[in-house]
Amino acid sequence: MKKAFVILSLSILYSAGYAQEKQKDIESIKKMCGCYEVEFNFQEIFQASTDSTYKPSPVKKDHGLEWIELIEEAPNKLVLQHLLIANEKMIIKHWRQDWLYENTNLYEFYKDNTWKFNQLKAKDVKGQWTQKVYQVDDSPRYEGTGTWIHKDGKNYWMNITDAPLPRREETIRKDYNVLERRNIHEITKYGWLHEQDNRKIIRDDKGNDTEVAKEKGLDIYVKVDDSKCKSAQDWWSENNKLWSNVRAKWQTIFDRNQTISLEEKIEHKQLYRHLFGLKPSAKKAETDKIIDSFLK
Repeated sequence: MKKAFVILSLSILYSAGYAQEKQKDIESIKKMCGCYEVEFNFQEIFQASTDSTYKPSPVKKDHGLEWIELIEEAPNKLVLQHLLIANEKMIIKHWRQDWLYENTNLYEFYKDNTWKFNQLKAKDVKGQWTQKVYQVDDSPRYEGTGTWIHKDGKNYWMNITDAPLPRREETIRKDYNVLERRNIHEITKYGWLHEQDNRKIIRDDKGNDTEVAKEKGLDIYVKVDDSKCKSAQDWWSENNKLWSNVRAKWQTIFDRNQTISLEEKIEHKQLYRHLFGLKPSAKKAETDKIIDSFLK
């Protein structure tokens, strides 16, 4: 009887500890929301290719104003939508990040616009959060699971996963087809930092990898007053129904738990160009049909 009581007490303490850590995780994720002045920095730092004619990508430095809105919240899920403000009249729907607690279903990028479904064991994701990152058209990009760390005054999450080429590289690089990303999201006093240690890889049809180069990335998000992003907030209020329909369609595809392969273009246009050309009043049947046309 005494032994059973001790075991029960330890179990309660163990669960309480997880609950406290989970709440810290949620608070950290939510701190990424708001209005930010963003600085984007990327530079190749090592060349692995032995090709004497190899030319590294030019150093990429850019900046922008970005609104990040919490568009969905549930006990085990947070959805953050990024909106890039080009100017007061031009808002660009940017990437999206979903955070899922103790998630076991992953779509892992393989190559050639293909993501393979992988189901993890529940014991392997205990206390972890999956970050699912989506393209501007809400199609898959990359996903990975890891534990938020809250130690020594720091709050960060880290994961290594494969991804397609970033948009900044798509039109200038044809010599690699996979970007292995080491992503670190750290909450800071000024806002938050997205640090990347990337490997540019050629993956053949047998899944063998050859490294081309290494790259360092620093995306620095500096918090500013939310009023600076009012144009993005207004844009989302007008357009959120359209993108809610798009997310709903994609979710039915993800729920199939099988490999996803997508066409690069239909009628000479990428998926995002088809969707970006729609009016906010477009019906779900229209967005469903467009997305279906890209499924192989």
